[in-house]
Amino acid sequence: MESIYETTLLFDFYGELLTDNQKDVVRMHILEDYSLGEISEILGISRQGVHDSLKRALAALNNYEDKLHLVQRFLRIRALAEEARKAMGADKDRLIGEIAAYTMEF
Repeated sequence: MESIYETTLLFDFYGELLTDNQKDVVRMHILEDYSLGEISEILGISRQGVHDSLKRALAALNNYEDKLHLVQRFLRIRALAEEARKAMGADKDRLIGEIAAYTMEF
């Protein structure tokens, strides 16, 4: 996953599994749009330390997603729900059934 949106979703789903330092770095860099230099000043660590922490945190988030697929499932359910909302016709019952069946896989 590469986009800020996807990274934000990963952080929303798995952020609590990161260390406090990693949570702070990801939150400041991704959610609050601080530069690595600004984060290093705030946290009192080197810019390289911020970079390494961010890299490890993003790798951990992606690793959790590779194993658990919660974001993937969330996006699929949301797409099915939107498709059902748009259909609102004969195909509605099939889509709602598919959503219900998909959510039962958890």
